[in-house]
Amino acid sequence: MSNTSRVFENATFIDRDAAASDQTFHQPSHKLQMQSSQLKPGLSTGGQPNGFPRRAAVSDGAALRESTQELFETSEAQIRYRAYSRLQAAAVAMGESLAIPEIVAIGGQSDGKSSLLEAFLGFRFNIREVEMGTRRPLIVQMVHDPTAQEPRCRLQEEDSDEYGPPIVPETAVADAIQRRTEEHLRKMGGIAVSSKPIVMRAEYAYCPNLTIIDTPGFILKAKSGEQDNTPDEIMSMVKAQASPPHRMILFLQQSSVEWASSLWLRVVQEVDPYFQRTVIVASKFDNRLKEFAERWEVDKYLSATGYLPANVRPFFVALPKDRAIQNSAEWRRSMTEVDAMIFKHLREGIKGGFDEERFASRIGFMNLKKFLEEELSRRYREAAPATLALLQERCDMVSGELMQAEIRLKAAEDVGALRRAAMKYADTVARQVVLLLQGSAEPDPMQHGLTSDEERAASRAPQWPGLTTIPVQPTHHESKLFGGAAFERCLEEFHMAVNSTRFPTSMSSDRLRNIMYAYKGKHHTGGPTKAAEDIARQAAKEALGPLLDAACIRLSFILRRLYDIAADRAAATMGSKENLHPYISFHAALRSAHQAFINRLEEQARGMLRTHLEAATSQFAMNMYVHVADPGDPEEEADCSDSEAADGEGAVGGEKPDDGAEVLNERFKAVHLAPLGGDPLGAGPGRFEDNTPSRRATKSRRMALQNSERPMPLAGNGHSAGGNSSSADDVLMSAEKLFRKIRCAVATQYAPATLKSTFLDPMTDKLALEVSLDLFARSDADFGGMFSAAGAVAALAAKRDLLARRVEGLIKCKNEFQELAKCL
Repeated sequence: MSNTSRVFENATFIDRDAAASDQTFHQPSHKLQMQSSQLKPGLSTGGQPNGFPRRAAVSDGAALRESTQELFETSEAQIRYRAYSRLQAAAVAMGESLAIPEIVAIGGQSDGKSSLLEAFLGFRFNIREVEMGTRRPLIVQMVHDPTAQEPRCRLQEEDSDEYGPPIVPETAVADAIQRRTEEHLRKMGGIAVSSKPIVMRAEYAYCPNLTIIDTPGFILKAKSGEQDNTPDEIMSMVKAQASPPHRMILFLQQSSVEWASSLWLRVVQEVDPYFQRTVIVASKFDNRLKEFAERWEVDKYLSATGYLPANVRPFFVALPKDRAIQNSAEWRRSMTEVDAMIFKHLREGIKGGFDEERFASRIGFMNLKKFLEEELSRRYREAAPATLALLQERCDMVSGELMQAEIRLKAAEDVGALRRAAMKYADTVARQVVLLLQGSAEPDPMQHGLTSDEERAASRAPQWPGLTTIPVQPTHHESKLFGGAAFERCLEEFHMAVNSTRFPTSMSSDRLRNIMYAYKGKHHTGGPTKAAEDIARQAAKEALGPLLDAACIRLSFILRRLYDIAADRAAATMGSKENLHPYISFHAALRSAHQAFINRLEEQARGMLRTHLEAATSQFAMNMYVHVADPGDPEEEADCSDSEAADGEGAVGGEKPDDGAEVLNERFKAVHLAPLGGDPLGAGPGRFEDNTPSRRATKSRRMALQNSERPMPLAGNGHSAGGNSSSADDVLMSAEKLFRKIRCAVATQYAPATLKSTFLDPMTDKLALEVSLDLFARSDADFGGMFSAAGAVAALAAKRDLLARRVEGLIKCKNEFQELAKCL
């Protein structure tokens, strides 16, 4: 055993008698197995008690060459692999997901994946121990080419199906892969690992027809200077590479590690629970052989009983350890010698040998290579029909996408077609806005609606002016509303806010004296009355004006929100070609046109409300208020305040209006022109005649009318309006009554009708027209700028070109694969 141990430590396993020509590398290991197993015990085989030969079974170079030609020069196998290797290269370049049979090599770091890959290739290229697979997966397409006596290795260009020039010498392959990896990671922002693979095509006379995806080795802890999540990133990347069901998993684990103590076997079980597509390889088998002395020990280990499922039959492989070997021929001879010495040690170095009938086919690199070639060839054959059908399906799908891209690109360059499509889309959006204002149950209120509090917070008027401490909660304030429902609720909330506004009783004495003294010398009999009117007028403007502005802001906000809802509905009802989705500038201009129209409505409503407020505080209105009951006097039963007399549910839906509002409305209706020939004194308060120059009354008649209107009780305390004994309190009480009447007029008459007519009617009748004028009343060059801005046309052209390249590549692959598949 000591001599044998020294042989293993030398790691070259040189057996001069077993060393044949360089072509022995191609001998399939099943030849070794067959020649060994055909020898029966008891025959004259050269002196071993168990009947097996003392030396390796391979000694005939001609037989090796015959086997090599049988395996690698069969036209069917060559054509089959050539078809799939080209198809795989094109799929990687175009980002296609095709179910091409492949082998994914996974395992822990330093478990021998790189050495195994070099063994399959037949030459050394990782002599500097560059960790080529640590950052990106490496797809190695091995092509057996008998004419290539020197390796021809080429890397596929990034995002292309073209390959670069051959890398010379082959020992520079690792450096080229490392540079490619570093450039990509730097371009991606300095990430630690990337799942985008590197594709290498290796043509060589001494490599099989295989495609192997080399993945980063599993690690437990990140290296110094790396991100802490690097182990998790590698784990996720390897799982992603091994998960597709069309890929075989080649799992490597050092033979010195017990199956029960495997750290990474659970990863295989996560992606392939029943090991149906997994090949397990115990690497560095020579290290474990040193521990065996008797047959039962070897057979127990090789059977892996109790640790692996019954359907799993692991392979046991050893490769040369001498890193000084650089010559490819010497490297291949060393691998052949290692396999021969493994069998020699099992037969001669183990007492009783081993169960060769059960385990010989799973020992040695040559047997593993032979098994993978046959398994991959079988999978190629079985997958050919589905692969061809999938290629045809992808060609048809991408061709359809290309046609749509052509249509959209032509439409983008046709201004007339763009105008028609844009006008249709703009009209659809406008009609959706109108439907939302009229009431629609289709949009989801939970997605598009807002409560009263949310609406106030999102608008530019979060609070009603002057009512920061008074809660104003309309009916259904907690419901999520939008469109016409939200508009009506806001009107109700505005009505409640106006009626909650109180007369400013804390008016300064200086301001009051300024007003009263100013009127004292001008109105001998009505100074206090005029002072009360002026105070009420000013208080109403200061208190109600900001409320009217806030109402305009809130309502315009409700209308602005309708655009997004309407645009979503328009896009859902129209086809992908009609909604003009790629044209960002157009959609921005359409939104701006909607917002500009609503801004104009807001300014118009604000101006009209200010005009109505002026009318409600004019001298004409003051004369009318003489005959209107005080809304705040309970004896008059005319309270129009929601906060004091109105029921909370009587403000929406057409319920009975306030009595004070009816009285005021009837008083205004009673104003009419007095008869031309009537009694001058018969006009009475509240009746006016036509005062145009052609029908102006006489001076005596106008004086009589003025005198009849002059007296006005202030506060019901017995003092006349013109008496000098009237106090400031009387003036304020009279001004407060006038303020309540003005407030009631604004809340119930002027504002609601004006807001509805100014906002809702134009949105229904003029929105589509106004938006169209903003968008389409312009020259073709100006209009086309909305569709060429932000690179819209360039983006469409780039997408069209990309699809054209994909179609061309897929059709080429399909045709070539179809022709080659005939030979499968």
